Amino acid sequence: MMKLLLAAPLLLLVLTTLEARPKPAAVKCKTGPLDMVFVIDSSRSVRPFEFETMRRFMIDIIHNLEVGPNATRVGVIQYSSQVQNIFSLKTFFKRADMEKAINSIVPLAQGTMTGLAIQYAMNVAFTVQEGARPLHKKIPRVAVIVTDGRPQDRVTEVAAQARDAGIEIYAVGVQRADMNSLRAMASHPLEEHVFLVESFDLIQQFGKQFQDKLCAIDACADGKHGCEHQCVSARGSYACHCRMGYSLNQDKKTCTMINFCNFGNHSCQHECVSILNGYYCRCNDGFTLQADGKACQATDICNGIDHGCEFKCVSTAGSYHCVCPEGQQLQADGKTCNKCKSGHVDLVLVIDGSKSVRPQNFELVKQFVNQIVDFLDVSPHGTRVGLVQYSSRVRTEFPLNQYKTAEDIKKAVLKVEYMEKGTMTGLALKHMLEHSFSEAEGARPLSQNIPRIGLVFTDGRSQDDISEWARKAKESGITMFAVGVGKAVEEELREIASEPVEQHFSYSTDFSTMTHIVDNLKVNICPEEGKGELEIQSPCECEALVQFQSNTVAILENLTEKLAQLTARLEDLEKQIANKK
Repeated sequence: MMKLLLAAPLLLLVLTTLEARPKPAAVKCKTGPLDMVFVIDSSRSVRPFEFETMRRFMIDIIHNLEVGPNATRVGVIQYSSQVQNIFSLKTFFKRADMEKAINSIVPLAQGTMTGLAIQYAMNVAFTVQEGARPLHKKIPRVAVIVTDGRPQDRVTEVAAQARDAGIEIYAVGVQRADMNSLRAMASHPLEEHVFLVESFDLIQQFGKQFQDKLCAIDACADGKHGCEHQCVSARGSYACHCRMGYSLNQDKKTCTMINFCNFGNHSCQHECVSILNGYYCRCNDGFTLQADGKACQATDICNGIDHGCEFKCVSTAGSYHCVCPEGQQLQADGKTCNKCKSGHVDLVLVIDGSKSVRPQNFELVKQFVNQIVDFLDVSPHGTRVGLVQYSSRVRTEFPLNQYKTAEDIKKAVLKVEYMEKGTMTGLALKHMLEHSFSEAEGARPLSQNIPRIGLVFTDGRSQDDISEWARKAKESGITMFAVGVGKAVEEELREIASEPVEQHFSYSTDFSTMTHIVDNLKVNICPEEGKGELEIQSPCECEALVQFQSNTVAILENLTEKLAQLTARLEDLEKQIANKK
């Protein structure tokens, strides 16, 4: 600030000058409506008489504006170390009332927190609650910041936020105001929004120039600009701007959403999809997006569809295919295998029908049973199948000797009714051993060496002891398989299962993902060839045996020939030794 030796006489001179200056012209600035807020520096560096010139600056501009609720609205805030609202955009709609309020301002005379004042203007002064018209009405929002010094806080970031919010900022500096700070605050183009006045004495002359600027800001008001998003007036003309996330097209009027995928740094494994102000990654069909939002992993399609594979389904990228066990070939339908005849078994399935299973899951259990039946060679002299259901009690659904074909068994399984209630797995094992594998219910005599297999399916902890009857079942020669789902207890499953346990026990987290268990059982349930009374030689095994025998004979013949050659050489050596003697 200028150092004045005689403050009182100069103050009198300024007041006299103010009183003697010409009255504002009667012709008002004929623009469209504005929402304009003065942001006035009243820090301690602004002397009282200098503050008076700032009052006159505001009043002169207001006198040349057409003010009113549907015309230009005016608000005033002053700041130093804090911000004070003098009047908001909704307070006054008459120039006389505004002038009276401006003349009543008492300067704060503290620090210079310009950034704080801009923040207040953005968050409070220009809100609809304080009288600003909604943004969709496209009423220009204008902030006029007048300051005489360097801000004591940061202004660059908050000013940028204010401009992005649609506020057009004019920065007016007096005397030793910091030009870099003014440029950081003001809207673009800077040459039209930044003003530096050498002294408060000259601010009145500057007022007329500034009024001309304000009167030119509404070149967008006639609505003929053609801007798709925003019209911004400048120098009596205008420029079209786009909202955040869009770029201006070559016609300088229309806008196109920025394609963030074109920047090449999205790192999406499959596909990048551009959206407003960003992008997201998308995977091809048959893949799921991983937690990083970028990588894709093939979906296990086999667990989600009825694939129809006889032996095993293998998921691939977006598809699947069926495979057969070693020694079998996939048929033309792409699903079934040309089976080598397997041995025959007496198989009893013991399924959990307790309340915890729930009706919809019990239907999945029945489907699971029928999937097992599908890969068995069911016949009176081949594989026999019986079914037992248990909860708080045990019920034979059908014994081993009731059905002769796989189709009949599958139909019977679908008709089984859900029991509900408790989980007496030990009682079910006892029933299986004493009744289901009796000759009266269709089990073939032990003398025929037909393998006996029991498969227990459960979803929870047993309510009775299983140890005794699991042990007795295995001691009686029954090969036990244990299948658990959901809350099934692994310790109990292992106790039921035969050795080696890992080949006779399976677990799935829920009923909808039991497909892999069926695949494992296909490999492990079928017994070795040649067991049982009705021995059926497998063509596959015979072919392998013939090949093995042929290879063995060829090797023996080769060894015999080499042995004969070695014997002849030894005889020659013996003759040579004898001749030397």
